[in-house]
Amino acid sequence: MARGAPNKRGLDYFPKMLNFYDDDKIFDLMDEYGPLGVTIYDVILTIVYSQGYFAELSKDKLSRMVIRKIGNKWIKNQRVVVQVIDYCADLGLFDKALLAQSVITSEGIQRRYHKIAVKLMKRQLYSEKYWLLEKEEKEEPLLNSPKNRISSEENQIDSAVIQISSEKSHIKEKETKRNNINTAPPGKPFDNPELENAFQFFLLCRRQNGKVINEGQIQLLREELCAAEDNDNGRIALAKKAAADGWTGFHSLKKTRKRAEPKKKTKFSNFQGRKYDVDSLESQLLQAGTGRIKHESI
Repeated sequence: MARGAPNKRGLDYFPKMLNFYDDDKIFDLMDEYGPLGVTIYDVILTIVYSQGYFAELSKDKLSRMVIRKIGNKWIKNQRVVVQVIDYCADLGLFDKALLAQSVITSEGIQRRYHKIAVKLMKRQLYSEKYWLLEKEEKEEPLLNSPKNRISSEENQIDSAVIQISSEKSHIKEKETKRNNINTAPPGKPFDNPELENAFQFFLLCRRQNGKVINEGQIQLLREELCAAEDNDNGRIALAKKAAADGWTGFHSLKKTRKRAEPKKKTKFSNFQGRKYDVDSLESQLLQAGTGRIKHESI
């Protein structure tokens, strides 16, 4: 993850142990300032680790950064943040001597940073400035126990790192299985690449639904798909429909054309038609019209 950036200082994450709130120092901080005090301490850790294993900040500037992150809705007075910072130094969560020099760090912060950045991510330690650990401990922190043990929430990291590594390996294993599923199935592929992709997608859906497919079944499904439609476009649409509907084969999806049904006769046309002499009717009409004109002229 960070092998490509050996000189990077800040961390992208740091673990928080499940027994964080069982630690005596955190218990004292909670007892003195409540959840707000612990939240302020958490925010300060993120600020420090974003810059490396220490942060050169005055308490005034650090407190303003904390208020900006938490929100002035919850912190009405900047003096409260400064008091929490000083109390954390009294508890040993921050190094008190370096805090007087406007440097935020501690042995626990540095030990956690070294295990993540140097041992796990194979980075180079970018500086030895304000380094509090012994030289041997800095070089081999996993083989030597610290002389002055600090709180468990600052010291224990191995289980969290192992859990993160196992989750990443599990995700990688899933991706490998997915890639294996997407590989070309046995049997002669279709000449049309779009049709072949649609058919492979159909097989993928079957596998995800728990359907076991062997080489003989794949060949049979190819033959059924060819027999179901008479053109590639129709086969592509059929394979996509089968994948979406969860069909196990194509034999029941063969294209059927509806025959044109004869029109039903209505009652209106259910009688015998009459035959008319058109010429005779026309002459009668003309004679009737001539007689009417003569009558009107008289």
